[in-house]
Amino acid sequence: MSRPLATIVFLVLVIFVIILGFVAGRWKAGNLSHIEEWGLGGRRFGAWISWFLIGGDVYTAYTFIAIPALMYGAGALGFFALPYTVVCYPILYLVFPKLWKVSNKYGYITGPEFVRGRYGNRWLALAIGITGIAATMPYIALQLVGMQVVIGALGIPGHLPLIVAFVVLAAFTWTSGLRAPAMISIIKDLLIYITVLVTIVAIPISMGGFSNIFAHIPPAKLILPLPPKGSSGAYSGYATLALGSAMALFLYPHTTTGILSSAGPRIIKRNAALLPAYTIMLGLLALLGFMAFASGVEKLPQFSEGFARYKASYAVPALILNEFPDWFVGIAFAAIAIGALVPAAIMAIASANIFSRDFYAPFVCRKDSTSQMLAAKSFAMVMILGALVFIIAIPTKFAVQLQLLGGMWIIQTFPAIVFSLFTRFFNSWALLIGWFTGVVSATWLVTENSFGPTWTFHVFGYSVPSYIAIATVLLNALVAFALSIPLNSVANDQHRDETEIADYV
Repeated sequence: MSRPLATIVFLVLVIFVIILGFVAGRWKAGNLSHIEEWGLGGRRFGAWISWFLIGGDVYTAYTFIAIPALMYGAGALGFFALPYTVVCYPILYLVFPKLWKVSNKYGYITGPEFVRGRYGNRWLALAIGITGIAATMPYIALQLVGMQVVIGALGIPGHLPLIVAFVVLAAFTWTSGLRAPAMISIIKDLLIYITVLVTIVAIPISMGGFSNIFAHIPPAKLILPLPPKGSSGAYSGYATLALGSAMALFLYPHTTTGILSSAGPRIIKRNAALLPAYTIMLGLLALLGFMAFASGVEKLPQFSEGFARYKASYAVPALILNEFPDWFVGIAFAAIAIGALVPAAIMAIASANIFSRDFYAPFVCRKDSTSQMLAAKSFAMVMILGALVFIIAIPTKFAVQLQLLGGMWIIQTFPAIVFSLFTRFFNSWALLIGWFTGVVSATWLVTENSFGPTWTFHVFGYSVPSYIAIATVLLNALVAFALSIPLNSVANDQHRDETEIADYV
C-alpha cells in the first residue's frame, strides 16, 4: 500500500534529524576524544535538555507501539505502565542525585564503575556491566520493531531502509556521541507530543466521542478480573509488575547515562518533578489501543496484511492510516521512527561506556585513554550492528522474550547499586553471589513459565501471583544480606572503598 506524500514527509523529517545528529558534535563543544565528553556530553545538560533526553530515553518507539498494542490485545493490564511511570520518579528523586554526586567527584561514568569504586571488586563491577549490556541489546533491537512497522505501513519493501537508517545512526553516534541523541530528542519529543495530542482529539471526534469508543470495548478488557477465593489474582501481578518495572527503569545503562549527563543533582530532582508530564502523554497514548479496537481496523481489507505480519503492533499505525490524511501520517510515522533512533543511540553509547570503563580499562588496558576511547566507539558500533542482525535474522518473538528477560536481569543490579548509595554494610562477594542467585532464578522461572512475566507463589495456602523480577530480586537481597554477615567477619572489604561517608550526605 503505497503512500507517496506520507513517505516524502516521513523521509524529510528523518533526514532532517539525521543532519542534526552530525551537527550536534559542535553543540556545547567539548573534546570528543575524551570519553566523558563523548559518552556523557561533559555532564553539562541543563534541566530542559535533560528532560528531553531522559524522556527520549524512557519513552521509545517501542513504547509508542507496544503499550497501545497491549491495550488492544490484553485491555486493562496494559495500564500497568501508568503506575509504573509514577512510582519510578520518587526513586529517581531519592536515589540518583546521590549517584551523580559521587560519580562526578570520582569521574565515574557508569553504574558498574561506581560499584567498583565503592567495593574495590572489579569482578562484581564486571557482572553488573555484563548484565546491563545483555539487557540492552534486545532493547535496541525492539526499537527497530517500531521503525520496521512504520516503514512497512508506508509500503516501503525490504530491510534496506532499516539498514541505511542504522548505518547513519552508527555514523553520527561515532562522530557526535551523546550530544547527537540529546539534540535529536528535542525534535523527537515535540513530534510525539503533537501526534498524541492531535490523535487523542481528532479520533474521538470522528468516532462519536469517548463514550462510544468505550461502549465497543468488552467489559473484560476494561477492568482486571476479580481474584478467585484464596488468591490475590491479577491484582498482585499488576501491582508487582508496576513496582518491579519502576525499580528497574533507571538501572538500565541508557537511563543511567541520561541521568549522569545532567549538570547536577538539582537538575535530576527538577526532572523527577517534570518528567511525569510524559506519564500523562503515555496514558493518552495507551488509549489509542482502545480506539484501534473500537474502530475495527484489523477487519479493513487494506490493513489485513499488516495485521497478519505485525499482529497487535500494527494497531496504532493502522489506526493513523485509517483516520488521517497522508501528510499527517508522515509526521506521526516520523515521530515513531525518530523515537527509535534516539534511544538506540543512547543505548549503544551507554553500553560502550560500560565496555570501555568496566571491561577494557580494568582487564585490558588501564592507562591508555586513547585506546579506551577507540574501544568505546568500536563497541557502540558492535551494539548497533548486533541489534540490526537481531531484528533481521531472529524472529521478533525471541527479541521480545529476551527483552523480558533483560528486565528480570537488570533489576538484579538493584542491591549492588541502590543499596550501596545508602549503606556500606554489604560485602562485595555476597552481593556477587546474590546477583548470581537472582539472575539464575529469574531465568529459570521465566523459561519454566513459557516467558510469562508472572509466577504464582503459594504462601501458607494462599496463591500470590507476582512479577518474577520482584520475587527474585528479594531473594537476591536476602542472600546478599545473609552472606555479608559472616563474610564481613572473615574477609571484610570496607577498606577498599575509595569514596567517603561525606559523599553520601
